[in-house]
Amino acid sequence: MTMPRSLTAADVKEGQALPPLSHAVTATTVVLGALASRDWRPMHHDKEFAIHRNGVKDIFINTPNNAAWFERYITDWTGPKGRLGRMKFKMKRPVFPGDTMVFNGRVVKTFADDAGCQWVELEVTVSVDGQVNTECQARVAIPADEHDNPWQRKANGWRP
Repeated sequence: MTMPRSLTAADVKEGQALPPLSHAVTATTVVLGALASRDWRPMHHDKEFAIHRNGVKDIFINTPNNAAWFERYITDWTGPKGRLGRMKFKMKRPVFPGDTMVFNGRVVKTFADDAGCQWVELEVTVSVDGQVNTECQARVAIPADEHDNPWQRKANGWRP
């Protein structure tokens, strides 16, 4: 069995767009994400609570579920040797069952650090119906060439 190909530094250019990813959100998407992150707060699984106590139209995706979707989007793009170093995001609007999340990204910067690790800085958004719901900035390590693997970097060789 051969491993799927990972991007290398030669494959990535500043300004490059990442391919979009769409996902139709269901109540199961929301609830399983909350369960997986042990988030028992009722606004992520109890529709009546979400509506009457939070004043929103339905249950909604929680923060760790957002983070997991961003990580999936980024590492689907990089391939299996892509290693997330940093990520921060700002949730502006909730994502509800019935919404279709559309992920889009752009390469902002590429560089190698002093240890030779090749970094890609990304801007990623999640939109619903053309409106940005969440903005994300991420830094991901990719192989410098086909012989490199960021997952093998340790100690001073790994400075996210």
